[in-house]
Amino acid sequence: MDKLSKKILKEIKPEPSGPPAIRQNAAARLDHWASAVLLERAAYLRKLAAQGDGSAGETLAEYPGHCAMLSFRSRSGMAEVHENFADLFYVLEGRATMVTGGTLAGARTTNPGEIRGDSVEGGARQEMRPGDVLHIPAGLPHQVLVSGENTITSMVFKIPENL
Repeated sequence: MDKLSKKILKEIKPEPSGPPAIRQNAAARLDHWASAVLLERAAYLRKLAAQGDGSAGETLAEYPGHCAMLSFRSRSGMAEVHENFADLFYVLEGRATMVTGGTLAGARTTNPGEIRGDSVEGGARQEMRPGDVLHIPAGLPHQVLVSGENTITSMVFKIPENL
């Protein structure tokens, strides 16, 4: 770059004074989901779930290292194992039971690294209530059980592991 180009560039974009600026990733952004907005979205998912198998979800955002989802359930889910992803649950509303460990009954591979089954046999049970956070590491069988008239709404973060 010649002297004139450097001088013009300095006038257009002066160098910052003070401590060096923190460089931001161009794709970096702040996402904020207020509880009221999430519960409003969950009301919509409730309607979808009523027309289907009792569960509905949506991906809120995808990031380089994880994704954020909103999930609503009025019925128990299938048992599952994610070989390469951990699930991090944050319960917003409702109640359910998480069964972890044990083995999957009727296990079948549905996609690469994704195994589904009818139930978890011999697992430990953990009650899920609003405000609870549950981390399910990759490779751990798990199943959400919803009983009676209960429902559960949660944020689920899919985090790559074992890749």
